[in-house]
Amino acid sequence: MIYNSHARGTLNSAMKGSAMASIHDQIQNVINENAVVLFMKGTPQAPQCGFSGQVVQILNHLGVPFKGVNVLADGELREGIKSFSNWPTIPQLYVKGEFVGGCDIVREMFQSGELTDQLGKAGVPAAQPARG
Repeated sequence: MIYNSHARGTLNSAMKGSAMASIHDQIQNVINENAVVLFMKGTPQAPQCGFSGQVVQILNHLGVPFKGVNVLADGELREGIKSFSNWPTIPQLYVKGEFVGGCDIVREMFQSGELTDQLGKAGVPAAQPARG
């Protein structure tokens, strides 16, 4: 059988697309199964990035239970979450299936009180007031 580079490129692209669809399904499942999910570098107990650490501190300060997902443990996940959300950076916070944003957005929402409001509207109780 004769293969040309164009055909192989198409096959590789199709295979990569299939793998990306699979990681997107996995990401969607995690988001569906948890009210609050933080895709981050490291773990909530040991963040490996200052931005991830800031969002963990905010969520902990508010007393919000959340699922931390370490994107450093899986390169496919690290790239997949960026394409899933169409957001180029980590961390990424999801509340009840909705993408909230990264560190800067979460910090601004926390400082303004909007994060607590959004959590409340989503049925996720925050134990502390939102002012930082």
